[in-house]
Amino acid sequence: MGRRRKKTVHIPKKRLPKFFSCPTCGKETVTVDINREDGQAVVHCSSCGLSEDFSVKSAQGAVDVYCMLTDQIYSTLKRTRTTKQKE
Repeated sequence: MGRRRKKTVHIPKKRLPKFFSCPTCGKETVTVDINREDGQAVVHCSSCGLSEDFSVKSAQGAVDVYCMLTDQIYSTLKRTRTTKQKE
């Protein structure tokens, strides 16, 4: 008689998302296409039509480009709010 075998617990690896949430419409339809040869990335929302181009470095990934998009959009929203308050 031997003892029982321990059950092995498999922990799934976390993966980066392929679709991101759109900062303008709020739906999870933003895709990032990176062309490493040209050093350009295109961010496109399929529901509201938001599309931006960014220059990327070789080490940047899709998450980094998405963060650049959100930084750009939220900074322009913040600027327009401050100018409206000053008027």
